[in-house]
Amino acid sequence: MPRVVTFHYTLRDPSGRVLDTSADVDPVTYLEGAGQIIDGLDEQLRTTAAGAKVRVQVPAKKAYGERDAAQMQKVNRSVLPVEGELNVGDQFQTGPHRSDPVVTVAAIEGDEVLLDGNHPLAGVDLTFDVEILTVREANAEEISHGHAHGPGGHAHP
Repeated sequence: MPRVVTFHYTLRDPSGRVLDTSADVDPVTYLEGAGQIIDGLDEQLRTTAAGAKVRVQVPAKKAYGERDAAQMQKVNRSVLPVEGELNVGDQFQTGPHRSDPVVTVAAIEGDEVLLDGNHPLAGVDLTFDVEILTVREANAEEISHGHAHGPGGHAHP
């Protein structure tokens, strides 16, 4: 039976640099196996109990995947949906919808811009320091909806 797990985390890269943390915000709550957190973290937290503090090593292939050269594309600056100055490292969404991919400017050569569609953490092994706050069995409604519900249930529009 899948569980609903609530936890705080600090995410580090291989050099130990902090990339993200939930310390000053709400903890993460997810339904195991529903794809709401990266696979490698989900798999390694499956047997962890409430109150546990664990360090989880997640290889790139189980995190955001390996870098994919096919995700690199050269385009003419004029076709980009970005106004004003453009710099290496800039990120933008390729279209107006939330589901449109985010790309990173990898290089600029005259009017040609090299865009990188890989996730910024693709190819990076990750370390999570996790504190499990609560664990409970998921209910049938959560399982059928594919996500955890908060106190009092959850209504879909």
